[in-house]
Amino acid sequence: MSVAPATVARMAARTSRSSTKDRPSYRCTECGWTTVKWLGRCPECQAWGTVEEYGAPAVRTTAPGRVSSAAVPIGQVDGRQATARSTGVDELDRVLGGGLVPGAVVLIAGEPGVGKSTLLLDVAAKAASEEHRTLYVTGEESASQVRLRADRIGAIDDHLYLAAETDLAAVLGHLDSVKPSLLILDSVQTVASPEIDGAPGGMAQVREVAGALIRASKERGMATLLVGHVTKDGAIAGPRLLEHLVDVVLSFEGDRHARLRLVRGVKNRYGATDEVGCFELHDEGITGLADPSGLFLTRRDEPVPGTCLTVTLEGRRPLVAEVQALTVDSQIPSPRRTTSGLETSRVSMMLAVLEQRGRISALGKRDIYSATVGGVKLSEPAADLAVALALASAASDTPLPQNLVAIGEVGLAGEVRRVTGVQRRLAEAARLGFTHALVPGDPGKVPVGMRVVEVADIGEALRVLPKRVPRENRRRAGSDDRAGERAGESPVQAGGGPL
Repeated sequence: MSVAPATVARMAARTSRSSTKDRPSYRCTECGWTTVKWLGRCPECQAWGTVEEYGAPAVRTTAPGRVSSAAVPIGQVDGRQATARSTGVDELDRVLGGGLVPGAVVLIAGEPGVGKSTLLLDVAAKAASEEHRTLYVTGEESASQVRLRADRIGAIDDHLYLAAETDLAAVLGHLDSVKPSLLILDSVQTVASPEIDGAPGGMAQVREVAGALIRASKERGMATLLVGHVTKDGAIAGPRLLEHLVDVVLSFEGDRHARLRLVRGVKNRYGATDEVGCFELHDEGITGLADPSGLFLTRRDEPVPGTCLTVTLEGRRPLVAEVQALTVDSQIPSPRRTTSGLETSRVSMMLAVLEQRGRISALGKRDIYSATVGGVKLSEPAADLAVALALASAASDTPLPQNLVAIGEVGLAGEVRRVTGVQRRLAEAARLGFTHALVPGDPGKVPVGMRVVEVADIGEALRVLPKRVPRENRRRAGSDDRAGERAGESPVQAGGGPL
């Protein structure tokens, strides 16, 4: 008996739908990624042995539902609800754009031991008041450990509540009982939900915890500060979705062996993302630095070879920094090239430019060490001219004139290129008492009392180096310069350079 072609097609379609419906599916217990076949390693989170069978996914559709609030013209929206409230820490308010907005969720990430918990505990105490309670939830330390730190930094307030929890449901329960205006969770990777598979800190857990706290913040009008871990590469640990969900992402930076700490805005829905807050970490806690340039300078009575000052921009804030260089005779066939606070590639490029364009041949066979003062890191090209002058000064063993700053990018052809924010850089240098500057062409408005020399290439910039003075005569020359300065003559002019 023959079967009609249409009947065969209908039977094949039913068989295909039945096999698709009964086909098992597999899901990763770490990140929630799904697939129709088993794999030993999850392609999404790269975890081994986490893909398990859980059944075929059901096809669902979302029907239109009841709206929470009617749509209104944008001109009728009340913008006062997004008014920021100060945290009590001026440097943090600068980065946040004025303070914390009710309902805002802020993610602060940084390396272990950089000072995140110390800063947030200080913020928790200063932001607490009778009208605005603060809840500090710690998942990494006990309550007694946090209390000891609070005693050390003076962060004790009657309206600051402390809880040690690692369960998401317990954290939400504390919100119902305390009703805080500010929640600080340290850290989001230590809190887990029992309803989600996976260990604390996994992608699925971090996504669930962050999502629950973000919903609670928006519903209650409560500002939330979340502490996040970072990977060995410096990126924020966890799914990238976490950075998209929160309103503000701050990066806490700093060398643990230095006092300087920088809070840099990476994402900010309520303000600019090019702001930087400067802090100083010490035994009594952490304090904001309204004028941090003093950490990056070394005050000397006499100029020293191999040092040059520049003005770098951290966000929109100009900072005067000092570049130091030292050259010594090498004892090995391949001379050493060591840098600290500077990019090795930029320093190597400046050495090549000085040798080829500046006609300085004494650098090729010597050990060269270059560094910055105070732990600041100079990565922008505007510091190229200062690095080149510091290296040339060290190679010739002649100090640069005092009260001089150098600003500019140096190209491979030896040209000095323009950089952004020259006027702000010069204004900061003039405020700190510097009277002379080397800059690229067309610097704009020059501050009153500052003499600016425009240089087109590295050859013109190297003319600022005075003629080599013997070491035994350098002390006497320095005293003569100071005497000339008291008489109204600039020590730079007395040095014989182009200034």
